[in-house]
Amino acid sequence: MDEQQTREPLADQGNEGNFLLIDKPLDWTSFDVVAKIRNTYNRIGLKRKVGHCGTLDPKATGLLILATGRKTKEISSLEILDKVYEGAIKLGAMTDSHDVETPEYGHCSTAHLTESEICTAASAFIGSHQQQPPMHSASWHEGKRLYQHARKGVVIKERKAKEIVIHRFEVTRVELPLVYFILHVSKGAYIRVIAHELGATLGVGGYLASLSRVSIGTWELSSARTVPETIEAILQQATNPGEGR
Repeated sequence: MDEQQTREPLADQGNEGNFLLIDKPLDWTSFDVVAKIRNTYNRIGLKRKVGHCGTLDPKATGLLILATGRKTKEISSLEILDKVYEGAIKLGAMTDSHDVETPEYGHCSTAHLTESEICTAASAFIGSHQQQPPMHSASWHEGKRLYQHARKGVVIKERKAKEIVIHRFEVTRVELPLVYFILHVSKGAYIRVIAHELGATLGVGGYLASLSRVSIGTWELSSARTVPETIEAILQQATNPGEGR
């Protein structure tokens, strides 16, 4: 699907709705993006349902697909699609959240690790796995989000694991303590957990230092707009309703 085909659905089509491809900025929640776009529609007098098709953590950037109007009924069909990520794992330290949201601890040297060892460890992750959601996540446990328990210092050991599939785990560059990667995974995979487990496998600990989602199914980040660009396009469409049709 080329860029023009992907961007064209921004044109307002009444309450039939559209899919909007957004490049989510760092430190925004997925709900922050949804609220911003919903408020933009409200500003121009268009009442639109808006939802997102797969959460991105605040410390992750990249492709977030929003659904508007009746397209929100199709969210579940996009949530099940495979996803591809690029990012970096920092070895030789850990964090409680498995990413940069919480402080480092457990520092140790990574000088003895070779690129070959790291690549071999990563390739062993390919296949099906049972993965527990991290404590700092939005997964539910007894009526509360896991992060709500985590903020109170409570660790739920019996977190329900689910099956995920890692189709590809390619180490693209090693600049210790950072390991750069591409991951192609199934629905529901927590990249933070994979980063933590890679560090454990290598015996030095590790956490997710940066992450960007580059695709969801056939939808590509290269065809996404920033939040300001999306807002501008919505406002322009309201001013010039014939454009894009």
